[in-house]
Amino acid sequence: MASRKPKAPLSTTPDATTGAPSAFREEHERDVVNRLKRIEGQVRALITMVESGRSCEDVAQQMAAARKAMDKTFYRMMACSVMEAVSVNDPSNATVRDVERSTRILEKYA
Repeated sequence: MASRKPKAPLSTTPDATTGAPSAFREEHERDVVNRLKRIEGQVRALITMVESGRSCEDVAQQMAAARKAMDKTFYRMMACSVMEAVSVNDPSNATVRDVERSTRILEKYA
């Protein structure tokens, strides 16, 4: 098995203006990690459900919930990337708020 170089955590990327880790990025990293930990708990519960013989419908319902949670986490992750790119070119709060709003819409309806 080939070893892969681990990716640096999000918070180590320096802020474009100060060179210091971005507080915004650190906040999003915490958000994404917390979401992933909740999803991890959902997956463990799914394993328990299957092993205990719960109905396929019950398991499917919980799988759908876990999948939706992964989708929302993906959108939050992508929003962080987009907001960082936007903030370098247009650091106005209005633009960042617009990206955040669009992300919330994706989370809700996608």
